[in-house]
Amino acid sequence: MLKIITATLMLIPAVWATPAKWVWPTALAYSLLVAGTSLTWLDTTWLAGWTNINSLAAVDALSMPLLILTTWLLPLTILASLKHLAPTPINHQRMFITVLTLLQCFLLTAFSATELLMFYVLFEATLIPTVIIITRWGNQKERLNAGNYFLFYTLAGSLPLLVALLALYASSGSLSTLTTFNAHLILSNSVATKLWWAGCLLAFLVKLPLYGFHLWLPKAHVEAPIAGSMVLAAVLLKLGGYGLLRLVSILGPLTSSLNYPFMILALWGIVMAASICLRQTDLKSLVAYSSVSHMGLVASSILVGTSWSYTGAIMLMIAHGLTSSLLFCLANTNYERTHSRTMLLARGLQMILPLMATWWFIASLANLGLPPLPNLMAELYIMTALYSWSVWAILLLGLGSFITVAYSLFMYLMTQRGRTPKHMINLPPSHTREHLLMLLHIVPLILLITKPGLISGWSM
Repeated sequence: MLKIITATLMLIPAVWATPAKWVWPTALAYSLLVAGTSLTWLDTTWLAGWTNINSLAAVDALSMPLLILTTWLLPLTILASLKHLAPTPINHQRMFITVLTLLQCFLLTAFSATELLMFYVLFEATLIPTVIIITRWGNQKERLNAGNYFLFYTLAGSLPLLVALLALYASSGSLSTLTTFNAHLILSNSVATKLWWAGCLLAFLVKLPLYGFHLWLPKAHVEAPIAGSMVLAAVLLKLGGYGLLRLVSILGPLTSSLNYPFMILALWGIVMAASICLRQTDLKSLVAYSSVSHMGLVASSILVGTSWSYTGAIMLMIAHGLTSSLLFCLANTNYERTHSRTMLLARGLQMILPLMATWWFIASLANLGLPPLPNLMAELYIMTALYSWSVWAILLLGLGSFITVAYSLFMYLMTQRGRTPKHMINLPPSHTREHLLMLLHIVPLILLITKPGLISGWSM
């Protein structure tokens, strides 16, 4: 664990010491090397439980796929940001890569932390580089407002978690996930205990985000640069799901009796967020609301609290991380050429960029859950678990799945089909860099079909 984090940190002096013309190739090659090294975590030693254990960090079947996803995303964000940052001064480019590297280090340490209080501190620390990326390198004039929304929503939601963790420490004597997971907490049915349970989960439900606490997400996605959108969709939302999985497994019996309000919000949010996608005109906003819909599935499955639901949640988090990041990259390629995110003004691109249309088609099918991609396998796990929890849940799940197919096809048809407007005839062609970026998203998604056990979490 320490080898990967130290190697990632060394990217910062490497970028600042490299000559200007070699900054981006050096950063890309170095981050790809770190991402390749992290694949050693796929070793089967973690099947027995925790591995790489020390006093502060460890890796298990739950954190391993999220750690690898985090390291895999850094070279992709660097590759995607090259054109956006090329006209800026070289020190601005170096600072951008530095902030991205610090964000990855915070995320790696958070996913591997064994102390819940340390996890909380690192959970909050990820706010700083993310807000800097949104407010400093965002394109739109509303980026400061989006950064404020993101900052204060997360802070307001996470302060009750700090109080809840201190109360948990007072009652159990330890905040280590290595021991608290096996501790049998005596939880009463008092109002104070119920408020404590809600305080434990609120920060993660805001971070996911649960429908009703989601207003910060579309703003942050739309105003952020491409690297910010990719990290936000692929990893930062999953930080909420990871924390939820850790705490729900500890709180156990209390969750099964108190989860109904949040379950209703999550299930209703699947349908509502998917319906909002159908009337979006902004491409990035559509992808952002689709994340709210998919994270509703994750939240509801975690709150059910069965082994099948946990498996479905972790599989959907990984599959959605790759798929949503891919969709944001595709939306960015459109924006770099047309300088508009409005789908009505940028349509009929299949005739001009046929290979890019192929990536759009694959990404849309992955988003709607085409077999045998991991997206579908995760949704089947979740639907089975939720059907066992309540027969009526299948109505909302079925409606949500139907609308997801509708807006995924709507997104593809609006951007790729139809007559090409006259103002788009002379668009520049797609580049090898862009095709490599799409390939590095799609290949892991397809390879996971061959061994889905790598992302099935504790069920192994």
